[in-house]
Amino acid sequence: MQPESPRASDSGHPRPRAPRAVLLHALWAGIDFESYFRHRRAHDGDPFLVRFPGFGGALFTGTASGTKELFRAPVELLRPPEPNPIEPLVGSASLILARDAVHRRDRRLLAPAFHRSRITLYGHTVHESTVAELTGAGAGPAWTPGARIDVRAAARAITLRVILRAVFGIDDPGRRAVYTAAVVEFLSAFGGPLMLVPLLRHSVFGHGPWARFAAARDRLDELLTADLQRRRSETAGAGADIMGLLLAARYTDGGGCTDAELLDQLRTLLVAGHETTATSLVWALYHLHRTPAALRRLRAELAAVGPDPDPEDLARLPYLDAVCHETLRLHPPVPIVLRRLTGPFTLLGVDLAAGDTMGVALPLLHSDPETWSDPYTFTPERFLDRGYGPFEFAPYGGGHRRCVGSTLAEYELRIALATIVSRVELALTPRYAGGRQPRAVPHNIATGPHAGITVDVVRAVAP
Repeated sequence: MQPESPRASDSGHPRPRAPRAVLLHALWAGIDFESYFRHRRAHDGDPFLVRFPGFGGALFTGTASGTKELFRAPVELLRPPEPNPIEPLVGSASLILARDAVHRRDRRLLAPAFHRSRITLYGHTVHESTVAELTGAGAGPAWTPGARIDVRAAARAITLRVILRAVFGIDDPGRRAVYTAAVVEFLSAFGGPLMLVPLLRHSVFGHGPWARFAAARDRLDELLTADLQRRRSETAGAGADIMGLLLAARYTDGGGCTDAELLDQLRTLLVAGHETTATSLVWALYHLHRTPAALRRLRAELAAVGPDPDPEDLARLPYLDAVCHETLRLHPPVPIVLRRLTGPFTLLGVDLAAGDTMGVALPLLHSDPETWSDPYTFTPERFLDRGYGPFEFAPYGGGHRRCVGSTLAEYELRIALATIVSRVELALTPRYAGGRQPRAVPHNIATGPHAGITVDVVRAVAP
């Protein structure tokens, strides 16, 4: 795309301009993504162009009509953007980056592992993982009265424990600790500069950020490879966990995934299934404890189902569902949906060519005043009053590339949130109880609060 071009498109609509101060705008977007995109919509209208150094330009929309056009674009015209900021994390064979027939093939292979009938099997795992963190049997301190808790650290510990159990079947505390250390090191090593500036992806005589990341990735891959080899050598290698399902799965030609392909898919599941749900859980607790009426209503709904409800009963609670949806509306964990074109396409009257990139800015879509009243206020009741279509509310993307793990993410969020709220009474620490909402910044594949949100435990409620 040539975003500086002022000429009109063939359809007669003027091509939007990208700002000339590319680096300054990129820095602003990296520091405060949501305010930057709101400024661009207010200043330039919709759609608008954005340039990212090293990644080229993209035409963004944040309206339901533009989202509908993008999600309904012919499948054969769409690919993931290139170069891709997260490719070093997930690998080139990841479902997230797969193209065309390979994407369709791999999605069919992975989809059964995330079918609703299988997701319900993980409900007790989510509940047990959350209780373990609350009681001090997890990675952090017990949530006892007077304790101060870093909610982001606790949420990450819960979701990582869940994904290790669901994907790898890991129950042994020793193996879980080894995997946890490797995953934390791997994710911590891939910071914003490496993600946003491809030129930095080189080591300097074996040193520097890229070298540290590559070493951490190698250590994680060694663990994954050892598990894959062990499982392949076992006569009953396929199990109830997702790794077992992938090992047993076959393409239509009878073949299965190679170990190299499995490594990329498993790394993708670790990254996408860990950080995104943890971020949503943090934001849900933050908003509930800034909105006392919503917290009281949720507590009352949870109390009505009894002290030890089945996870499936929790997942069907309407107000809990509304709270989770409102959290995802305000804070979609992956806030940008990008598609690279393989042929000509027109988005909202702007003509695009093969090689151009177009995208949906989900924070803008989820705050579009044409759809949402009082859009920046946490109001779960809006999801009880009416339904919203897939072009108005799309926290996990849309079209043929909608997140394959969204069912697990939503299910996990509901059960973990319900377990915490029903077992402890919390108060946000003074820094977060009032004042401005924390900025959302990139954390690997997801965006979340720029600092860990802290709470004080007021009272532990008997289960």
